[in-house]
Amino acid sequence: MIQDNLQNQILRKMTPQQKLDAALNLYYSARKLKAAWLTQIHKDWSKKQVEQKVKEIFADVQIPLSQWEKARTAT
Repeated sequence: MIQDNLQNQILRKMTPQQKLDAALNLYYSARKLKAAWLTQIHKDWSKKQVEQKVKEIFADVQIPLSQWEKARTAT
């Protein structure tokens, strides 16, 4: 409960842009983690195969190109 309250307080103080940036950071972190996991369980896959599978897994996620470019260059 205390953690939820603290998290809510932090989120309320964030600007919409900060919230979007945080969400994009989580999204790209998830993609990197998925790629690392796929690389570990499919040691015979090429980097291109791993990237293609990550694209398939995250295919239903729609992110505006401008936000994608901003987040991609920030990492």
